[in-house]
Amino acid sequence: MGKKKNTSLRLDEKTLKALKIKAIEEGTSVQAIMENLIEAYLKKANKKSKNAE
Repeated sequence: MGKKKNTSLRLDEKTLKALKIKAIEEGTSVQAIMENLIEAYLKKANKKSKNAE
């Protein structure tokens, strides 16, 4: 993976709190959770677009 860049994300206060708690419970970070979710989404989206061709 290449160099990482910063980005901003606005979340509802309750959502962010729940996400932070989940990250602590899992011994990870909000950053890691978000990165994994986004990578999984992009992988799935790429598969769908390839299947549509």
